[in-house]
Amino acid sequence: MLQSETIEQTAPTIAGGRVLEYQPFDCDNHYYEAADAFTRHVPKAMQPRCVQWCEIEGRRYHVVGGKVSHAVANPTWNPIAKPGALYDYFRGNVSDRSPAEMLRDREPLPAEYHDRDARVARLDEQGIRSVWLFPTLGVLYEELLKHDIEAVKTQFRAFNRWVDEDWGCNYRDRIYAAPYISLCDVDFAIEELEWALDRDARTIVLRPAAVWTALGPRSPGDELFDPFWSRVNEAGVTVVIHAGDSGYSSQGYAEDGFGGNIGSGKPKPSIKSFAIERAAQDWLMTLTLERMFERFPNLRIASIENGSTFLPDLFRKLRSQAAKSPGWFTEDPTESFREHVWINPFWEDDVHEVVDHMGPDRVIFGSDWPHIEGLPNPLDYVGELDRFDDDATRKILLENTVGLNERRPV
Repeated sequence: MLQSETIEQTAPTIAGGRVLEYQPFDCDNHYYEAADAFTRHVPKAMQPRCVQWCEIEGRRYHVVGGKVSHAVANPTWNPIAKPGALYDYFRGNVSDRSPAEMLRDREPLPAEYHDRDARVARLDEQGIRSVWLFPTLGVLYEELLKHDIEAVKTQFRAFNRWVDEDWGCNYRDRIYAAPYISLCDVDFAIEELEWALDRDARTIVLRPAAVWTALGPRSPGDELFDPFWSRVNEAGVTVVIHAGDSGYSSQGYAEDGFGGNIGSGKPKPSIKSFAIERAAQDWLMTLTLERMFERFPNLRIASIENGSTFLPDLFRKLRSQAAKSPGWFTEDPTESFREHVWINPFWEDDVHEVVDHMGPDRVIFGSDWPHIEGLPNPLDYVGELDRFDDDATRKILLENTVGLNERRPV
């Protein structure tokens, strides 16, 4: 029997000009993958179809499914740009500097980016109670392998074993690393889910994208996947959709392909910047339109690092579709969405607007630490909540994620 989590009182934390009588729970932290994260548990015969290393002109790159990936400039991570290096850029770039200039200050790879005990010590310094921990590269490679179902299954089963060995699905009730699950084969997905549940995983992470199967692409709400969703519903584990490579096309308006590289000079604005939010909106709307929350009423979905500015349009479309399809929904789809979905906005989003749409019970704090587009220090976010009372602030910073972190089996 799972025990309800308690929220211990701690010494006051001062952040953003406020005194917090608790330590926040950060729902969006990341590791930088070890050199053998994608290779340690892949059988030798399958390695050419999965992820390998190569060296080109003195630099190391990943080869994914036989093709060199340039998703990041340096997948060895050493040296690494500092957390929040692009803070000013995402705040509106009032300093008028190029991102390339902002990224010049680099440092040797800190231990807390790849060692869990060092990370716990860092959480203590930051005043953070616990974190959900997600991949950096791991959310990018299913798209590159999706046409080879066996490679997807082999790679991510191996990757999850590395995650558990190096980080742990639950390490000391401080670090909760999420296993990455692909629905490419429903039996495989259920096997990985059971493995994750056995290791006390509190979340599982999927990419917000249509599912590529042996039968072709399918909606995540397709009845083909009902056995998986039924087990998720029964186990009461939170499903996270996290930003990554969802395979979205710019339809010729911009160069396609996911990349985190920042070139020299000032970047050119393009619609490609909105691909992450488009992917999240489509995924979340599809689950609602396909009545997944009516079919599986114990589902809890957390949208992490996908932004939030799509919410007004999503609610308009849900109301429109409900009006055009009398009798399809047995529940108001907008209220169903608010009941089953939690939103982690980008830190630069207007969180007050998000609360207006979702309510303070459905918004969760995440810093994206230690990524360059995240916050320099996680508790820098407290200043964004200055217009909320103590009760709403506590929900956003702590209680909502603590609730999601507790498995609630049927």
